[in-house]
Amino acid sequence: MTGEASEVVLSKQDLRAVTAFAAASAEVVLKIFEADQPDDSRPRDAIGAAWAFARGGERGKSLRDTASAALKAAKSAHTAAAREAAWAAMSAAGAAYLHPLAKATQVKHILGAGAYAARAAELVAADDRSVGAEHLERTVRRATPVVALSRCWMWGCLTVCRGVEESGSGCVLTARWAGRRLR
Repeated sequence: MTGEASEVVLSKQDLRAVTAFAAASAEVVLKIFEADQPDDSRPRDAIGAAWAFARGGERGKSLRDTASAALKAAKSAHTAAAREAAWAAMSAAGAAYLHPLAKATQVKHILGAGAYAARAAELVAADDRSVGAEHLERTVRRATPVVALSRCWMWGCLTVCRGVEESGSGCVLTARWAGRRLR
């Protein structure tokens, strides 16, 4: 990641690092969705496409299609936790499309998979926030320096989210996630 404060240039390697981080974050809660929808591979496919890009594949139709399919899978989930897990998978596939724009939508490219995964873990534990906090701490420890730098760059974007109450993880949990200290 190079550039000045007003200009951030993201290399393909930076995007791969962010995508790998997002895929690892989503993968942890994939079993929650699969327990709810055992015959639906769409979130697994989205995470697989994210890993394929992170490991050297190209950004393209597969990532977009699997992200969209994971979003549709979330709508078919029977539980809120399974829905959050599918959203984590969708976010993992979408992480490859991070752009250096100061918008809240870009924050979720870095933090979305981890935030949705933490919320899924909370919901499985009867909405226990301490479970989500522990999940976020483990996620933070997996962050590479590139991911940490990306998160710091995006911090200013979270002002868009402050005070916003959304259902599920939304801005509230994403802001909680972003406040965690990375390396």
